[in-house]
Order: sequence, then C-alpha cells, then structure tokens
Amino acid sequence: MKLHKLKAGETTGTYLMESPVTEADILKMAQQLARRRLARGAPLADPQKVFEHLQTLLQDYEHEVFALLLLDTRHRLLGFRELFRGTLDGASVYPREVIKLALEHNAAAVILVHNHPSGDPEPSQADRQLTHTLKDALNLVGVRTLDHIVVGNEGCVSLAELGWL
Repeated sequence: MKLHKLKAGETTGTYLMESPVTEADILKMAQQLARRRLARGAPLADPQKVFEHLQTLLQDYEHEVFALLLLDTRHRLLGFRELFRGTLDGASVYPREVIKLALEHNAAAVILVHNHPSGDPEPSQADRQLTHTLKDALNLVGVRTLDHIVVGNEGCVSLAELGWL
C-alpha cells in the first residue's frame, strides 16, 4: 500500500485524503507511522507515546513476537527490531541472539518488548523469568536492560513500572 492517498495538511501532523481509503489502508498507514516514530534517533521521552506506537505495531499479531528497542548511551533510539516469532501463547527467545543484536547495533541499553496475542498484557511468571535471564546476560556485556514491555490490545504493561526489573 502506497501513501500516495495522503498529502500533508496545512497543520503539522495533519493529512488530507486524496482518494477513498479502506480500513486496511488506515491500519497499514498507522503501522508505517508507528515504525517511523520508532526509527533511529527518535526520542523516547514520553512512555505513553512509546506504548501507543508499540501497541499499533504488535497488538494484531496472531502469534507472539519478541522485539528490542535498541538505545544509545543517551537513551536515543538506534532502532526497533523484531527478533523472534512464536505461536499463539509463546515464543522461544535465545539470549545469545539478543546479545548479538545489541552488540551489532552498539546499543548501550535495550527495552525488551513482546506481545500477548490473547490481548491481555499482564506479564506471566515466564515473562518475569525471561526478563531476569536476559537482563543478567546483557549486563555481562555492558548493555543495560531498562524495561520489558508487554503489549496487548487492552494496553501495555511495563515490568519496570511494576518494580519487577
């Protein structure tokens, strides 16, 4: 889907439709905009905005996806990368591959992200255990784990906000 159906409006952040769009077009455009807002150099100053972008990207998957927000020393975004895909209720996450990706991007810190296809973003005991395993592994190579965000269509939950990091 091309964005040629949209043109910039007179006010920053507004758009005008050049032709009719479908619901699928709108969802695709929202995902493209969320990806753009999670691109290299994007500031992560507003956690609620980050949650909204992550929810737009991950809430409609029918399978679990594990991803990383890779950050520099000033916690500016280096990139958003989907790393593992799983099944309806789980994804295999390999610490070696998480570390490898963080080092490839020269990340100083990461935010772990995954979705719950059920829609309920409440972290499971397995999510908590995975967080601690990855945090310990990343710490060995000097990469800080700032948060683990669980995304569902009912919202997002931050393990850091819950005090579980």
